[in-house]
Amino acid sequence: MFPSFLPNSVKQLKDSSAVNLAQKIKQSLISTPLHPQPIATAYLQQGKSKTAKPILLLHGFDSSLLEYRHLIPHLAQKNPTWAIDLLGFGFTERISGLKYQPETIRTHLHCFWKSLINQPVIIIGASMGGAVAIDFTIAHPEAVAKLILIDSIGFQGSFPLGKLLFPPLDYLAVEFWRQRKLQALFWGNFLGKLDPREIEAIRCSTLSFEMVGWDEALISFTKSGGYSHVKEFIPQISKPTLILWGEEDEMLGREDASKFRDEIAQSKLIWIEKAGHVPHYDQPEITAQHILQFC
Repeated sequence: MFPSFLPNSVKQLKDSSAVNLAQKIKQSLISTPLHPQPIATAYLQQGKSKTAKPILLLHGFDSSLLEYRHLIPHLAQKNPTWAIDLLGFGFTERISGLKYQPETIRTHLHCFWKSLINQPVIIIGASMGGAVAIDFTIAHPEAVAKLILIDSIGFQGSFPLGKLLFPPLDYLAVEFWRQRKLQALFWGNFLGKLDPREIEAIRCSTLSFEMVGWDEALISFTKSGGYSHVKEFIPQISKPTLILWGEEDEMLGREDASKFRDEIAQSKLIWIEKAGHVPHYDQPEITAQHILQFC
């Protein structure tokens, strides 16, 4: 049975990894200085260990912790593994009128960490989640033991022109984004041009469209400009850092991987073969092996 706070379309999931993970998602009321009302925060915790450091997974843009459905079972065998839906994304509550931007995302994430984990973590961020991880590591070094970046945003991929969006262009832009995914899901099913694995990935990514305030939060975040500011912080990272990068990343290419390696003092770069922008989805076993070795 799925948790009641998930959208009804979660029942359309077919992949066993997605179904099993979705059934285990929890919500916790996290008090923050952002709003008098605690924020109902979606998260998942798997695995136990008295000695291994906890892992904290941060998803990418307009995604959710379901992004890690193939990776979490591997990591949880060795390390306590946490995954969170960031403020404004996934299945975490969106409070009307709240600003959804890097500062508030960081504050909410720290309150979550302090409330439920409260010990140094190995923080892992993929794509936009990598930028969140960098931002969090610089702001709260006491909370981070090691940093892992997976095809991370940092040198590009933010929204510097988002501040120029005004009504109704902002709503039209978000609606275009939504329709693009929904149309891909419909035609992928109707024409059979996508394999079941690709269709399930799109289905997982569209679930959050049904969450109350999805459009308002996405507009707010886009108008904030995103994580364009983290570029200046990258050389300041002092934590041991592992950079995992899909050799066939069609979104960011390969150049940024080398930039991260060169600018972060204690870093190691590993290329994931036969993987694109999401190696934790394309090659979860080998990605997990590299993460656990680094842990």
